[in-house]
Amino acid sequence: MKLVVGLGNPGQKYKGTRHNIGFDVIAMLAQRYNVDRPKGKFNAEVAETTIAGEKTVLLSPLTFMNLSGQSVRAAVDFYKLDLSDLILVCDDLALDNGRLRLRPSGSGGGQKGLADTILRLGSDGFARLRIGIGRTPENWDAADYVLGQFTKDERLVMDQAIIRAAKAIEVWIGAGLQSAMNQFNADPNPPPSNN
Repeated sequence: MKLVVGLGNPGQKYKGTRHNIGFDVIAMLAQRYNVDRPKGKFNAEVAETTIAGEKTVLLSPLTFMNLSGQSVRAAVDFYKLDLSDLILVCDDLALDNGRLRLRPSGSGGGQKGLADTILRLGSDGFARLRIGIGRTPENWDAADYVLGQFTKDERLVMDQAIIRAAKAIEVWIGAGLQSAMNQFNADPNPPPSNN
């Protein structure tokens, strides 16, 4: 069994914001696999499906971003999962808009939902898929930026990133993290070479 966690904040006010990109990826997977309406469990929205022949739980914590680890810990304990069966999807201010970065472990890197999950699990040894939302513009507060909506041009890039992220999770489930990293960590829009 695999557990795919998408981070975000609950409520209409946060729908479509930069910080909710994890929720958007879960919604994309639910759509691709015709998942029934999620159920409330672990202080989260939870749905079960099969991806790449593997029973998969899709989880969107409803605790607000900074307490996401509560829901993740409850689900990991309930399903008795090894941390190698968990992947967490979140936004990342340090990556260009739409860029994906899969990693097997590491720090929270300033992402408070990821940091809370590491704290509550007592380990950073689980896969994470960070999706770049671009750096905070000059003279902007980081909180205002992450809780803001994408511009029209950014949204076009992010819609493609969400599709790529869903595919990356499918590869992670079916072929493993290394294969997913090899396919999806490359820049989707590399600069043209001068050769």
